Parts: sequence; C-alpha cells; structure tokens
Amino acid sequence: MIQQEKHSSTDQQEKTSWPFLWASCWDGHKMPFPSPFSPETIRKTFSELGAAYLQKPQVGESAYQHILQESWRLNTYFWRRFLGKEDLEPLYIPHRKDRRFRNPLWEENPFFDTLKQFYLMFCDSLLQTCDALPSSSPQQERKRRFFLRQLLDSCAPTNFIFSNPVVLQAFIESGGGNFLQGMERFLEDLHRGKGMLDIASTDKSAFAVGKNLAVTPGKVIFQNNLMQLIQYAPITESVHKYPLLIIPPWINKYYILDLRPENSFVKWLVSTGVTVFMISWAKAGPQHTYKSFEDYLVEGFLTALTAIHKATQEKAVNVMGYCLGGTLLLSALAYNRHPSCPRKPSMRVASATLLTTLTDFQEAGDLTIFADEEELKHIEHRMAQEGFLNGKILFDTFNVLRANDLIWSYFIDSYLLGKSPPPHDILFWNADVTHMPRALHSFILRNFYYRNLLVKPGALRLEGVPIDLSSIQEPVFMLSTKDDHIAPWKATYAATQILRKAPLTFTLAGSGHVAGIANPPSAHKYGYWTGTEYPSSAEDWLARAQEKEGSWWPIWRQWLEIYAGGTVPARVPGERGIVLEEAPGSYVLE
Repeated sequence: MIQQEKHSSTDQQEKTSWPFLWASCWDGHKMPFPSPFSPETIRKTFSELGAAYLQKPQVGESAYQHILQESWRLNTYFWRRFLGKEDLEPLYIPHRKDRRFRNPLWEENPFFDTLKQFYLMFCDSLLQTCDALPSSSPQQERKRRFFLRQLLDSCAPTNFIFSNPVVLQAFIESGGGNFLQGMERFLEDLHRGKGMLDIASTDKSAFAVGKNLAVTPGKVIFQNNLMQLIQYAPITESVHKYPLLIIPPWINKYYILDLRPENSFVKWLVSTGVTVFMISWAKAGPQHTYKSFEDYLVEGFLTALTAIHKATQEKAVNVMGYCLGGTLLLSALAYNRHPSCPRKPSMRVASATLLTTLTDFQEAGDLTIFADEEELKHIEHRMAQEGFLNGKILFDTFNVLRANDLIWSYFIDSYLLGKSPPPHDILFWNADVTHMPRALHSFILRNFYYRNLLVKPGALRLEGVPIDLSSIQEPVFMLSTKDDHIAPWKATYAATQILRKAPLTFTLAGSGHVAGIANPPSAHKYGYWTGTEYPSSAEDWLARAQEKEGSWWPIWRQWLEIYAGGTVPARVPGERGIVLEEAPGSYVLE
C-alpha cells in the first residue's frame, strides 16, 4: 500500500519530467525521416529513462548543477570574446569525427562559437546523466543512450536556420535564394518518398548500372531464382589456375565491388590475371518469402561452386565473402567440415577471404539495438505484410546509425543551403536498395544478433549439421575497417580467437565499411595495419601492428598468389557452358 501511494504521488512529476516530454514529441511517425524503430519502443525507452530519473533524482540534480556551472563559464567566455579577447582556449571542442562545426564561421563569431560549445556541453552532460542512471538491462541501457543521442543530434544548432551561421551567410549572399531552392528540393524529395521525406544524398541522374557503373565485361553463365552467377572476361593472356568466387552481402547489390572502371575491384582483379566469378543475388519478392539461410547456402554458394566447376573444370576455388557474405562463407566451410554433411561441394576451397565479417555478434555496435524480442516482433510483423524485408527499411536503419553524416548533413545542404547533391557513386549504390526474404532476415536476427549462436560450437544447425567454426582449416585472410559502424573491427577481430586451426592473416584498413573496401591503389588513401601475432585483445593487436600507406588490395593480392595454383591460358566466359546474358545481368537491375 505504501508503495502504491508513493507511485500515485509522483504521477504528475512523471508527466512533466523531460524524458516523458521528449518521448511524447519524438517517435517514428513524427521524425522528418522514416524511422526503422517501433514508435512504441521509443516511447517505452524514454519512459524507462524517466522512471530511472525519478528513482535516482540526485543524479539529475547533479547534472542540473553542472549545467548551471558550465553555462556560467561559457557566459564569461562569450563576453570576454565579445569584448575582443581572441586568444581564448575553447572550453568544449567537437570530436575529431564530428564534421558539423568545421566551417570557420563557427569559431569566428563569438555568439555562434559559444552556442556550439553550449550544445556540446549540454549533450555531454545529458549522456553522462543517462549512463549514471540505473537500468533494467544492458540492452535497455544501449537503447536509451542510442535514442537520446539521436534526439540530441536532431536538436543540433546546425539543423536550424537562425542558429547556423553558414545558412545565414548563404541567405545574405543569395538574397534568400537558398531557401527557395531548398523548398523546391524538399517538395521533390517528399513527392519521391510518397509522403515521407526521402532525402537525396547524390545526383542519381549521373549514374546508371550497366552504363557507367558495373561495366566490367562478363557473362551471366548460370541463374536460379535466388542468384545469377557472372563470369568476367579476361584481359590477360594467362590467368591463375584457381578462380575466385565473390559472395557479396544480400542486403545490397553486388556492384559496390564493380563501380566505375577507375575504382572497380573486379576490373582490377581481372587486370592482374584472376578469373573472377560474382554472385548477383535476386531482389526478394513474395516468391522468396520462405527462402532461408540454408537456401542461400545450398542454392547460392554450393550451387555456384557446381557451376564454376562446370565452367572451369578446376578442382579448387578461392572464395571471398563480404559482410554477411563472409558469414555465409564461414558457415559453409564449417558445414562442409562436419562428417554428417549431406552435400559435399563440387570444388575444394583453397582459401577464404573475409571482408568486414562478423562471427561474434555480441558486440556488433548499434545494430544490437534491434536484437531483442520486442524489436524482432516489430520487424517480423512488418515483414509479414509483404513477405520480405523492404530494402528501404534497411537503408533507413543504416542511415540512422550515422544520422549526422547520412541524414542531417544532407538535410542542411539540400533544404537550408539549397545545394544540389553532387554525384557520388558509392552513395548512388547505397541508395539502390534491395529486399531480403522474411525467413532469411528472421534467421539472421534471431540466431546471430539475438542468440549469437555462430560462435557457440554446435549450437547452430544447418540442414541438421552442427556448425563449429573452430573446425575450419582453410587459409583465411580477414580484412576489417577501422571506422566500421556496421561490423565494428574489434568485434570482427574476435574471429582470430575462434579460427585457431586455420592459417590466419588479419589486416585492418582505414575508413569505414564501404569506403575502406572500395579503395583502389590509385587513390592513395586511408592506409592499413598488419600484424603477425593475434592476442585476445584487439587493442593489444593494434598497439603492436605496423601501419602502412595506401590500399590493402596489393597485399591481399600477394597473399592470394600463394593459393592460386599456378597459371593457365585465359578462360572465355561460356566456353564450357551457356551464356544467358551480358553482365551485369538482369537481377541487379530489378
């Protein structure tokens, strides 16, 4: 009874506390861009944060006093700058990766300089307060910090007209023309999104698949209802005996590895004498509803090996898997290692290359926000309506993970500054969404992200075969990227402790999940780190690793040479089988 009276006496406080006010204003249907999260999840998370705030009010009081104290310091800083003191050290400095305040106007004007610092101080204070409050579980703690961070990012002074000096300067210089152009783009994007704001990040008219993207010559030599298999035409007189099969992730289209000729990984490989085969996954529709991870293993990977064996008559193949394509590759290798495996592959895997591939999903970054029963049910309910996961949901999900870079920066440029988005091949590819079968996506979320079964020997079964990654003995080259927000490199590094029987090479490239991979040697960008010892700690590995300049492509190519099997005369696509159509094929155009 006493406890009930205590709750009833605080009802009014709960309704007016800041977390509840925010929760009532911010949900998935009221955001200026579509949210992949359930509005109920957002409201529930902020409600839990409000309850924690009331449970431990001293934390909130301490934060309040801190904000008052720092506000006074910033007020003093402002007046000293206003009165001509120019050599003052700022009290708060943006993180080195925070691009929002890089324009010199944010420092030159005392008012906007102080406003920027107040915002940074306020964000730090609230996030520290959030971390200090009690939580029902680590998952709930991750959720509330993530949503609070999203809210604070949306309230940044950069996102509003009168608090952004860059926008005000553009208004003065253009006589308000930036706002007129911005409104035109706003209406265009709203129309294209059919009522939801589909912010354009690139000039889509500048690119077309098969015309200036994915133009490396080749033939589709096999297809089923799940994938097409492309064999690329040689440009050297001799090639490596063992071909290379690339398994791209099915959450995007394959041509991230075959962009423009000057940055195409496929074209570069062919020019160095590699016979390249590429899987191009079908865009899921209602007919794919029940296609599972096992189907992608059998009808995708194993079927591709059969087609490659028929096309080349070789007994071995090198295989590269990108992101979830790498997860599929590792699962297949462990599947084939087990004595009870019912399907022996047509070719031996001579080596395996893993690009930004997770095996241990426990620390998979902000994507773990989706890995609980509540979000799984929400996603599965949405998929049940169409029979597949709409690619737009995945697109929005990955954008929200880096909202400042992938949403708000384009919001500012397009609508506040009135700029036209420049042509960018990677951003064009990123927006060229595809769909995933309902059964496949549920399998991945539940068995990898939620239960983390892949790293538990025998816990995951494919066609009844227990999967044990530690049984893999094929040589493995792992490539992770330092700023990866989808497959964090420290999480991918965990595979070095699992693949103990496999001859292993781990390399860390600069930049992120996509740009760090599509990084040709001619760009002279990012660099990479190598090391020969693999301690349990990823940080310890990096501390001992050697940093080198340039692209990782050449050192990986040297590694591949070891398992290439010598050379043979160049192979012509279709010479031992049929040609269905020219590359890039029809599946990628769907």
